[in-house]
Order: sequence, then C-alpha cells, then structure tokens
Amino acid sequence: MRVVSLVPSLTEAIAVTVPGALVGATDWCSHPADLDVRRVGGTKNPDVPRVVALAPDLVVANEEENRAPDLAALRAAGVEVLVTEVRTLDQAFRELTRVLAACGAGRPRWLEEAEEAWAALPCPSARLRAAVPIWRRPWMVLGSDTFAADLLARLGVDNAYAGHAERYPRVPIEELRAADLDVVVLPDEPYRFTRDDGPEAFPPGTPTALVSGRHLTWYGPSLAEAPAVLSAALRAAVR
Repeated sequence: MRVVSLVPSLTEAIAVTVPGALVGATDWCSHPADLDVRRVGGTKNPDVPRVVALAPDLVVANEEENRAPDLAALRAAGVEVLVTEVRTLDQAFRELTRVLAACGAGRPRWLEEAEEAWAALPCPSARLRAAVPIWRRPWMVLGSDTFAADLLARLGVDNAYAGHAERYPRVPIEELRAADLDVVVLPDEPYRFTRDDGPEAFPPGTPTALVSGRHLTWYGPSLAEAPAVLSAALRAAVR
C-alpha cells in the first residue's frame, strides 16, 4: 500500500500500525516524531498535484479537518479517498478500525488498549461544568457535537456550550468570564494555550486545566493514555 494521510491523528495511527505504508502527510503531522515522508501542505490547503504525483493507492481524510473541494479534486484525478467522520469516542474506534483495514492491517494492540482504558473509567463522583476555549483573538470554544467534548464528558466534565447551535462558536471573553464554570479547559492546540497565555484572561482564582491537545482531540495511539493524562490535568486544576 501507498498511503497519503491528510489528518495528523490518522497519520500517527497508520505510521505506528503499518510501518512503510505512508508516502505522504501534511505539514501538521507531527507524530511519530521521526516520520520521514513527503509533505503535501496543510490539512485545509493540501497540494493536490503533489499528492497525485505520489501515486497513492489511498488518501485518508476527515470530513471536518479537510475541505470537500480538495477531496473532490483528488477523486477527479483518479485517487481513492477514504473520508472519516469522528464526533464521539465510539465513532473514533470504528473509524480507526476501518482506516487501518483499508491500509491492509488488522486491529492493533494499541487500539484494544485504548478501548480497555476508556471502558475501565470509574463513574465520576461529581461532575464539573467547563468551557473549552480552542482559540483566542477571537475567543472560540467547543460547542455542540464534538469529539473532545465527548471525551471530557466521560471524565465527568460537562461542556457549558454543548447546547450551542454551532460546533465551534465565537464567544466574547466577557461572557466566558461571567459564566458559572467549575473549570476552564485550555488545550495546547489548535491554539497553544500556556500558563502565561490563557489563564490570565479569567478572574483570579478560576481553576484552569492546561491539557495536551493531542490527548484531547486526536484519535489514534494517544487514546490509550488519554484517560490518565487528561484526568491528572483536571485533578491538578480543581484540587
């Protein structure tokens, strides 16, 4: 198989499971750290001729991360494109199985370990209400029907904007500051929130959990350790 991945988390999943299958990936595909393949541009602006020139047997994409016109252009050039849809953890497990099978692989051990890790989570003794900013200038948060919010819900954290009409709404910082929140969850991607960039925007004393964006938003090998990593960050914020 010759595979091009336009999704960072799928790139990691394929590279770990089917070594040598990947011939191309986006500029944002940062894992595995030693990935040595042809770079084909961004997730939103892939270089279609460069992808086609790699003569892939398969291009893997995602309906949210990649643009329909780019995928249509690849198909028009005769390239097979597999498009995933991931809005929940259960969907992620199903889609990962489908993608890896399309790449000629069976179910890897890391995927079984991820399912076991999430299934073993204890029922939360108390639930937290949170906002999850993903960008600033302007401020944007997780809204309805998102994979990351589903993960947090399984950890006992309810998204304050889960009922919003948009999936990634813009929210004035004044509204976020006034919201009745138990914690603000700040991932390090797509916007790189840090201890010095993000927490200071909220009233003093507001619990803020700085979390790994890879563990919160990626569906791949990181899912196996995500419950422990995210739980530790949340505990540190609200203790």
